[in-house]
Amino acid sequence: MSKPEKFLRMTEVQSRVPYSRSTIYLKVSRGEFPAPIDLGARAVAWLESDIDEWIAARIANTRAAVAK
Repeated sequence: MSKPEKFLRMTEVQSRVPYSRSTIYLKVSRGEFPAPIDLGARAVAWLESDIDEWIAARIANTRAAVAK
């Protein structure tokens, strides 16, 4: 059984990745980080699964580069 999707607000995202708020939005604009989902007026969040996948991809890329 898969776990239900969870929304992460900016503070939760920042606790999982080594980036500031401005760097996260810069990377989103460059397509280097998952885009947030609009929750309403002035409120966005990220899917936990998107952030987990992004982290896993960074780990895999680093390990592949080291293994060369």
